[in-house]
Amino acid sequence: MLKGLAAGAVNLGLALVRGAALPDAGVVLLAGLVGLLSYGISLVLFVLALRQVGTARTGAYFSVAPFIGAALAVAALGDPVGPRFVAAGLLMALGVWLHLTERHEHVHAHPYLAHTHSHAHDAHHQHAHRPDDPPGEPHSHWHEHLPMRHSHPHFPDAHHRHEH
Repeated sequence: MLKGLAAGAVNLGLALVRGAALPDAGVVLLAGLVGLLSYGISLVLFVLALRQVGTARTGAYFSVAPFIGAALAVAALGDPVGPRFVAAGLLMALGVWLHLTERHEHVHAHPYLAHTHSHAHDAHHQHAHRPDDPPGEPHSHWHEHLPMRHSHPHFPDAHHRHEH
């Protein structure tokens, strides 16, 4: 946030020094809304996905964004569709399909772990609460995971980082 504010202030200052005029308030509000919807929400979803589905899957899922933009350009602007675009789109769709249909299950061991993150009480979050822990689910507080050995479908996330 600080980096963005600093960069924005420096760029605005440079533009004003070079003679640029400030846009109308309506344009500023509309640009802010576009930024919130396109970049802000996307960044929040990206960070949440990193925690929930892991780095590789998050990267794979978010890598389809340019294809969605290109498809919208084709639909809205009538841009041409060439064989490379079709081939790349099909390969991306295949990759996402493989990720979504993968089933990974085996007996695995969880070592002791103590940390803070947003969670609901599932198989990996069976712990007592202190009086000052927040109510409701999901919630976030410091908690411990005792060593556990079990089997269930999973993919790499905050609780499933192990060798195969």
